[in-house]
Amino acid sequence: QVQIVESGGGFVQPGGSLKLSCAGSNIACRYFAMGWARQVPGNERELVAQITSGGSRTYSDSVKGRFTISRDNVKNLVYLEKNNLKPEDTATYYCGALRTKYWGQGAQVTVSS
Repeated sequence: QVQIVESGGGFVQPGGSLKLSCAGSNIACRYFAMGWARQVPGNERELVAQITSGGSRTYSDSVKGRFTISRDNVKNLVYLEKNNLKPEDTATYYCGALRTKYWGQGAQVTVSS
């Protein structure tokens, strides 16, 4: 069965950095547009970064200039590097193949002093 698993979440102070990884099993991520979305309890899930199979990247205004999405097609991995983190970046971050049902279970990121 298809599995997508996020890793690298944790606790970080404001201004710090964190890199999330997303690994696909039984799915060739290189053929899909992949995305990272985040969700805070009580709010809708927000797509913050996406990368097409050709490598084109798009970001939400809330993270543009601070987050970078990338992919390693050989290792079947997708990354989200986050810099200059703010408390409002605290959320559960999900990785998935866009326009499919294949999304991971999420990784918690907490930004606090």
